Amino acid sequence: MSRAKLEKLGLTLPLLPTSTVGSFPKPDYLLQARARFARKEITQKELEALERKATEFWVQQQEEIGLDVLVDGEQYRGDMVAYFADIMPGFRMGGLVRSYGNRYYHKPIIAGEIRWPGPMTVKWWKFAQGLTSKPIKGMLTGPYTIMDWSFNDYYPDRKSACLALAGAIRKEVETLVEAGAKVIQIDEPALSVRPEELPFAIEAMQMVTDGVPAYFITHICYGAFEFIYPRMLRFPVHNFDLEMSNSGLDLIGLFKKHPFNKDLSFGVLDVHSHKIESPMLVKERIAKALQVIPKEALWVDPDCGLKTRTVEEAQGKLRSMMAAVKEIRQALDKAPKRKQRRIEVGSVVKKRRKKIRKHKYKKMRRRMRHKKK
Repeated sequence: MSRAKLEKLGLTLPLLPTSTVGSFPKPDYLLQARARFARKEITQKELEALERKATEFWVQQQEEIGLDVLVDGEQYRGDMVAYFADIMPGFRMGGLVRSYGNRYYHKPIIAGEIRWPGPMTVKWWKFAQGLTSKPIKGMLTGPYTIMDWSFNDYYPDRKSACLALAGAIRKEVETLVEAGAKVIQIDEPALSVRPEELPFAIEAMQMVTDGVPAYFITHICYGAFEFIYPRMLRFPVHNFDLEMSNSGLDLIGLFKKHPFNKDLSFGVLDVHSHKIESPMLVKERIAKALQVIPKEALWVDPDCGLKTRTVEEAQGKLRSMMAAVKEIRQALDKAPKRKQRRIEVGSVVKKRRKKIRKHKYKKMRRRMRHKKK
């Protein structure tokens, strides 16, 4: 596990560290400002002032809720791929394509040599980190996903385009570390799209992370993991951040067949549901995670970015998550070591068993009264 790596970086985190995947919903005033900026009704400077206001709001919210590793909230970004393609030389923007549901993005086109233009995210990381003493994650989209979500009109094949992007992303990573970032998340949601390309996706990530003094997380969501697991464990990162709740925790079955040997950020909040999960439900999900992941290796967060929820929904979901984590931490602290891996029975399942026993008792009593009659 990677506790030693974190401690070497000067980070001491509690059991079950909590975080989020990256994005938060944009307040109404920022959505309106972005629309006005697109119509050239306000300046870049005016827009950025509101993006900073929204970033400050979300950093403050994360601190108040009690999260351990924070994010800047990506208030200055639109789509996770188009943001980088719009900045890096070698791209031009194509037409709109559907991402999912009724959400669209301008699909980038690789039309020339991809180059790193200089810092793309460092300014925002520095601003957010200056607002808190807690660690802020550096947030990047990975080379494989940028390649897969773009048209390639320049490089001879997909691998060549992916490795070119890896070289550019590596320079951004180095610049983040020089600025002080210790935890860097590199999102690769497209990783399972073409299982046969996993080897060069791993090669690209190796180019990005090799020898860099940071704790690396990769976020992957809504994929066909059964086609790449356990081979994906060769991905050169310390922590996999996986969507779990939306898919009914079905990955746990895979982990029972082949043990998960890295840190895992376990998604306990379904970000595609408007419903705010109860702390009890979140505790049940964490309990199931503890059946297959050692407590020292388990992180807790939402399935994916929260930008599709309302501000109130995002706040409510995270408060439920933190309430559940605090209760399980207390139970783990009190339990003898031999019982800690089975804490789910004592802290979650036990309550349900009591309800079931009570229900059976009442049912038996009704039957006895019926027989007497």
